[in-house]
Amino acid sequence: MPIGSLTVLDAGPFDGVDPDEHVRAAMQWHFTPETGSRYWLERVDRLGFDPCRDVKGVADLALFPDLTDELRDVRVTDLVPRGYGSQARPLHVFESGGTTGAPKRVVQMDDWARHGSEQVARRLRDHGLPVGALWLTVAPTGPHLVGEVLQRAAASLGSPGLGVDMDPRWVKKLVAAGRRDEVDAYTDHLVDQCRRILLGQDIGVIAATTPMLERFARDSDLVEVINGSAQAIIWGGTHMDPDTRDLLQTEVFPDVPVIGMYGNTMMLTALLERVGLAASEPCVFDPVSPYVFLSVVDPDTGQPVAEGERGQVVVSHVSKSMLIPNNRERDTALRVRPAEGHAGDAVADVAPVPAVAGETVIEGVY
Repeated sequence: MPIGSLTVLDAGPFDGVDPDEHVRAAMQWHFTPETGSRYWLERVDRLGFDPCRDVKGVADLALFPDLTDELRDVRVTDLVPRGYGSQARPLHVFESGGTTGAPKRVVQMDDWARHGSEQVARRLRDHGLPVGALWLTVAPTGPHLVGEVLQRAAASLGSPGLGVDMDPRWVKKLVAAGRRDEVDAYTDHLVDQCRRILLGQDIGVIAATTPMLERFARDSDLVEVINGSAQAIIWGGTHMDPDTRDLLQTEVFPDVPVIGMYGNTMMLTALLERVGLAASEPCVFDPVSPYVFLSVVDPDTGQPVAEGERGQVVVSHVSKSMLIPNNRERDTALRVRPAEGHAGDAVADVAPVPAVAGETVIEGVY
């Protein structure tokens, strides 16, 4: 049965919408004066092509230039599509971590918050995460996306959550200034807060960054309590190399599934690692059709690399809420064939590039 363009954009992540049809509907929405945002309507004349005519599907998103640097300064009200009218419900303004300069800002509308949470919750259930278990989340909150994503994930499983906040921007400043002692002191401060919770509560799910898990692994008391009570560990933020992943899963936390999560502000969501991977295999992340598309390209030519080869990750977010096409991320990855039903590439063994636009990439605690 034919689906009108607005109905296509309103569909949920598991409603079976064709990704190319979704992209065409999004172009009509974001580049029609009555429905598009001021941000995109003011830029359409300098794109060099007509998105409503020339973008016929996912592959044509590569026509867009990467304009994400402009999100550092744009007024957030200019990002809200006019088509929402009086029903507009912006829930959050999220900011990037500021790794390569001033933070970029995006807007999360109510409908995208529902869709993004739905796909994360489904993937967590696919991994067999327990319903109702107590969570401990160690992640940035405030303007950062990840804390909100994890809070919603816990709530979707009927799980109450305890949290330890972190300030990744401050840590990155300390690292850049060579103030290693202060970085260690701040990390100890985070670990102390986690210790009180882990030793005093029955934590079933731990969501934390790679550096925090590595610090836990050096503390025999924490390792014992985590192995005794946790039913799952979710890691994300800073990358995890294959050797560390294998060590944590097979030797440090052998009875607790260690599940990878890859996401960032420009995605406006998070991707959970593919179900069924062995600890010795590369960690694979599939895209989220019809909203989040990945490609892996040669950083010099912009052309796709061969499957199994490493290249720079390019991300496009296409929803009714936001359009962020052809964004070159600060990550490299191996190109992998995506799971059935998803368009674009999957990515494996994600790692940071050493520098972006001349700025050294500093990961810190996140």
